Amino acid sequence: MHRLRSLRVPDPSLDIIAIGRASVDLYGQQIGARLEDMASFAKSVGGCPANIAIGAARLGLRSALVTRVGDEAFGRFIREQLAREGVDVRGVAADPKRLTALAILGVRDSSNFPLIFYREDCADAALDETDIDEDFIRSAGAIVVTGTHFARENSAAAQRKAMRIAREAGRRVIFDIDYRPNLWGLAGHGSGEQRYIPSGEVSAHLQTILPDCDLIVGTEEEVHIAGGTDDTLSALRRIRALSAAAIVLKRGPMGCAVFTGAIPASLEDGIKGSGFPVEVYNVLGAGDGFMSGLLRGYLRGEPWETTCAYANACGAILVSRLLCSPESPSWTELRHFLDHGSPERALRRDRQLAHLHWATTRRPGKSQILALAIDHRSQLEALADRCGAPRERLSRLKVLAVEAAARVSRGRGDIGMLIDDTHGREALFAAEGADLWIGRPVETPGSRPLTFEPGADLGSHLVEWPVTHTVKCLCFYHPDDPPALREAQEERLLALADAARTVGREYLVEIIAGPHGPLGPDTVAAVLRRLYAIGIKPDWWKLEPQMSAAAWQAIDAAIAKGDPYCRGVVLLGLEASEAELGEAFAAARGSACVKGFAVGRTIFAEPAEAWLSGRMDDAAIVDEMHRRFIRLIAAWEQAGR
Repeated sequence: MHRLRSLRVPDPSLDIIAIGRASVDLYGQQIGARLEDMASFAKSVGGCPANIAIGAARLGLRSALVTRVGDEAFGRFIREQLAREGVDVRGVAADPKRLTALAILGVRDSSNFPLIFYREDCADAALDETDIDEDFIRSAGAIVVTGTHFARENSAAAQRKAMRIAREAGRRVIFDIDYRPNLWGLAGHGSGEQRYIPSGEVSAHLQTILPDCDLIVGTEEEVHIAGGTDDTLSALRRIRALSAAAIVLKRGPMGCAVFTGAIPASLEDGIKGSGFPVEVYNVLGAGDGFMSGLLRGYLRGEPWETTCAYANACGAILVSRLLCSPESPSWTELRHFLDHGSPERALRRDRQLAHLHWATTRRPGKSQILALAIDHRSQLEALADRCGAPRERLSRLKVLAVEAAARVSRGRGDIGMLIDDTHGREALFAAEGADLWIGRPVETPGSRPLTFEPGADLGSHLVEWPVTHTVKCLCFYHPDDPPALREAQEERLLALADAARTVGREYLVEIIAGPHGPLGPDTVAAVLRRLYAIGIKPDWWKLEPQMSAAAWQAIDAAIAKGDPYCRGVVLLGLEASEAELGEAFAAARGSACVKGFAVGRTIFAEPAEAWLSGRMDDAAIVDEMHRRFIRLIAAWEQAGR
């Protein structure tokens, strides 16, 4: 195809801009049920272009999205999640008149995936030419236009304008046929999962787009609608007669085939990209994952065989999981799968792949955490009883602790709190708006063997928590504990890990070994090595201070080997004085893994006793906890941390 390149067009600052749909997907979580019987749903960003933009960003491409969302909570969710994923959101406009599109989805069985689109006068469908900024389009090396956004006159005009700008700037135009019959008005609201309905009108419409494309991608059914015939080879030849673009035919478990020149006599004569035989869990979103992998190779100039391997592997990973964009692999995850394969046909059961996915796609974390721990329950209850104060006052005490931490937090971004919901429910509400990292305990205080405070059904309890809260679990564990006790502790920690990962929450494991045996240079490191060996890979550890460099070196080595993606270690305080904690901070100076502290009684014990006894008012206790917290942070910083 003839291209015009202006010498004044600068090199692109973006790799790809996707244009079109952006919705909130609500996925039914009861697999095998009818949508009528779904009891709960998981929320995620959806819509083909939005999924592609996220998938491409996770694979290291500089991606952006042009779309509209509603000026409401769901629209803000999409924009915020895109930004967290590294997607440029300058082209995401908030429509004050329309709501964000919704898609309700379920998994009935391996071949039926009920789907309802809520798209009546929705924000993304209102996209028009005014949403297409010429300089923004020219800033990308390529654009992706999608078939469903050619179904409406206004959004079709927007995409055609973007294509025109891209062509004039010498950029590449990629067309994802993305055929959804009911979004073209060919099927009723109850037929959202319908993948193919022939339509001469749709075929004629799509064929006007093909000549201006550099790459055309579709399933066999999508190639049929673009080519205007149900014979795949004939459809490909019709597309070739209209366009010199490379054509990528997606063939599901058989992989894909690429046609860069004349269409051969057999599909097998195209450039082959072998598939990956995996268990199909949900086909919805697999095509968007495929496109993300394809873009990684295509835009980086990889050979077609390599590009197809990326695409097919991404599609296989997506098809084996439930959701769409949240399941897109990172580059690290994709490389691991291509280099090592998987022992599981059901990829969602591959523990190593699942951990890599979690660790490389979770929300961005803090480089350090300096936390006021006031998740104490039994200790504070005993203190209240001793002071003659009703235990109900502990709720107010914890709200005041939040006030002190929030005062410290202003402008820092690294301040946190550990708060329980036994006495700290109101404190948790107060902390949520104070820009604090929040950890919440689940263990029964003092339990050994470990038990969980909510009861056995931990996962059902955690699903009620905000996604930003970290699950914290204290476990008393010493290598010299009786085997039966260690086995019980490990069983509980495995249940914790499974629950936290299932509901998508970070978790912190606090290990205290000292009270139950000698604490030598390798004691805590030995515990970590054992827990890593059985599959416990928390996002954070909370550990006792170690007073020797050798102990920290052993801990660093255990973490580096067990999970190089671990966010780090925070130090606990027990009942140490400020001076003792200063020494502990200095002793940890050489550790690469120590990233902060979570200290409680050193900060709140004496002020809490005075307040519960009536010798200190609210303002005074907040001031005193604030001063103690500030002094502890100063000691941390003076220790060179």
